[in-house]
Amino acid sequence: MSSVAFHTLGCKVNHYETEAIWQLFKENGYDRTDFEKQSDVYVINTCTVTNTGDKKSRQVIRRAIRQNPDAVICVTGCYAQTSPAEIMAIPGVDIVVGTQERTKMLDYIEQYKTERTPINAVGNIMKNRVYEELDVPSFTDRTRASLKIQEGCNNFCTFCIIPWARGLMRSRDPEEVVHQAQQLVDAGYLEIVLTGIHTGGYGEDLKDYNLAQLLRDIESKVKGLKRLRISSIEASQLSDEVIDVLRDSNIVVRHLHIPIQSGSDTVLKRMRRKYTMEFFANRLDRLREALPDIAITSDVIVGFPGETEEEFMETFNFIRDQKFSELHVFPYSKRTGTPAARMENQVDEDIKNERVHRLISLNDQLAAQYASRFEGEVLEIIPEDKYKLNPESNLYEGYTDNYLKVVIPGTEDLIGKLVRVKITKAGYPYNEGQFVRVLENVEELV
Repeated sequence: MSSVAFHTLGCKVNHYETEAIWQLFKENGYDRTDFEKQSDVYVINTCTVTNTGDKKSRQVIRRAIRQNPDAVICVTGCYAQTSPAEIMAIPGVDIVVGTQERTKMLDYIEQYKTERTPINAVGNIMKNRVYEELDVPSFTDRTRASLKIQEGCNNFCTFCIIPWARGLMRSRDPEEVVHQAQQLVDAGYLEIVLTGIHTGGYGEDLKDYNLAQLLRDIESKVKGLKRLRISSIEASQLSDEVIDVLRDSNIVVRHLHIPIQSGSDTVLKRMRRKYTMEFFANRLDRLREALPDIAITSDVIVGFPGETEEEFMETFNFIRDQKFSELHVFPYSKRTGTPAARMENQVDEDIKNERVHRLISLNDQLAAQYASRFEGEVLEIIPEDKYKLNPESNLYEGYTDNYLKVVIPGTEDLIGKLVRVKITKAGYPYNEGQFVRVLENVEELV
């Protein structure tokens, strides 16, 4: 029996797709081995979001080749899509497949074994208008299952290479989404995270169907699902209809990740983001009217070309006043091939780092403040794992629906179950909780 080993770089979508590719190998009788071990086939799923992503991808490819020079080396993912020639030039790479036609990977492996000539199977992603079905009935590790609902992005922000790596917006057939969601629940998952390259754009290319309807359909048709989370949504996609669905739903969680990138209108214009801060604030007001306790997390890019101290302070003050519950802060990094990389007035690294630190300390303050509202309350978590900071202890960690990380004393059998916990000590990044009980029967869960 042949063996296959995987290494995934980058985002949730890549992790989802690696699982989907593993399903194809499994159906063809392959065994999965650890990437650090000898394997007949190595599949490296690459990332190209930053220049560092490219570099890391190349390092992992070389590592696989060193591990077993006789293995078939397959490279897929975003870096493979944007720079196939660069990857083909690495001695030892046998097959390059981009971000489409992954289903043909096994055929390419058979072809390579017969012909022994490297295969570059990367096509023009911009011509692709059809969503590639990649099913994942269950995941190897994780208590939250990801469910990919769309591919590609039409936004072309000036800092971002992703439309060139993933192509234009394509939505998955709603019936396929509902079918796979049911499969995941049947496999034991209580929480599903809807994910994609531009998740909130779901349905923009479909006739008379949108994200709000998909959320309603999942809720009414998928039996036994306890939680539904949207991995990320743009402010411009937070229609009143989506907000109404969030307000009325019993399963869509009280947490949204809404990337802001900058809180300055002038920077947003240079980034080619399609909203103003006034619009963003209006959407947040509407959300909080509908769900007063909602957690709003966000991504921020600091030190975008030309960012002045005043523009940075606009971002800082907006985030402070709007009380985001957690931030992912990134210093701007040049991505070759994007308009922003060619812009004048690149910001000095020291200034970037100093601004990043200011935002991170604001984040720590806001996150602790948000968590403190729930001290003494009883919430529900799905324990995912041993407490990472002390794996030897009998402590387990999991997330509440509003994305607070809670640590409780417990036992292995709590993993993957819905558990009531009392928040005894709020904090950030962890809250301490006390076990109340497991929600077992269906009546309690409704």
